[in-house]
Amino acid sequence: MCRTATLLAIALPLVLPLAAQAQPAADEIGNWRLVCAADRMTDRTACTLLHDRPVEPSEPGRPALALEIMERGGRMVPAVTARDLTLEGAARGLLALTGAAQLRFPPNRLFEMPCGLEGRSLVCAPRAEDLPRAEAELPAADRVLVRVQGLGIGGGGAEPVELRLSGTAGAIARYRQQVPPGSGGSAPPEAPGLDGRELLGRIMRFLGL
Repeated sequence: MCRTATLLAIALPLVLPLAAQAQPAADEIGNWRLVCAADRMTDRTACTLLHDRPVEPSEPGRPALALEIMERGGRMVPAVTARDLTLEGAARGLLALTGAAQLRFPPNRLFEMPCGLEGRSLVCAPRAEDLPRAEAELPAADRVLVRVQGLGIGGGGAEPVELRLSGTAGAIARYRQQVPPGSGGSAPPEAPGLDGRELLGRIMRFLGL
């Protein structure tokens, strides 16, 4: 017991700084949370800009769906994401097969955001033809309606989730201070392991599909 306590006393001062590095502090701007991580080997900074309320909260075996602002084609646009899927949370990845998200900044008309897998993350982002409109409508919007459609998640008649928006323009400007256009730092590097397609492959084989 004495030896264990001694080892803990030695290890804790080493472990705690590493844990603090693994969880970078979030910068709160209005309804948005900006989290950035710098790679000391490459001097590149990667950031995520997330709404402080989920589109769908997490449940056992199903990670949360989040409203995220990310770079697409050099434009800062809204997206619905589930980051770092695991085998336990791979049901979210099934959205990539048939799923889509609908997003609307009232009173403007909605646009569809097809879902796909990017590494181990599910990303539902605007189509290329909708990127200019999405970028233009986002900063001044005071609310957004989001509806997720897909395999057993949501549906065409489901009531959309309404999220209030504030500080969006300032949050995007803060993001750009950390990640200039075209620098490719739209999200922190994902943890090593299976990517989303491998996860889906295992689930589909388990289901006999």
